[in-house]
Amino acid sequence: MHELSIATAIIERADELARADGTDAVSKVTVRVGELAGVVPDALGFAFEVARDGTALAGAHLVVEQIPAQAWCGPCAEEFPVGMPPFFWCPRCDRPSSDLRSGRELEIAGIEPVPA
Repeated sequence: MHELSIATAIIERADELARADGTDAVSKVTVRVGELAGVVPDALGFAFEVARDGTALAGAHLVVEQIPAQAWCGPCAEEFPVGMPPFFWCPRCDRPSSDLRSGRELEIAGIEPVPA
């Protein structure tokens, strides 16, 4: 389960960001996960709960914002959903697209300190 290594990296980075802001404890971490990132949100949540013990994020809650995969069709000048499994053909003009606009994200969107 590679989600455990991802959760560990999220915890380490969130801890670094919190300490840089002068915070010793974090209550919430929000991450953005793209539909094509290869991460199962439920597995990531479980891994986060396991990996956070004994850290400054021991009481933190993980919020996962799922980002749908969107591709761009140049001839139509429109974005369209890629879906899962991914299908990169424009539903309007039936041409393939190689311009993926979203769906691969895996990033920390925000951290919230424990209220004083």
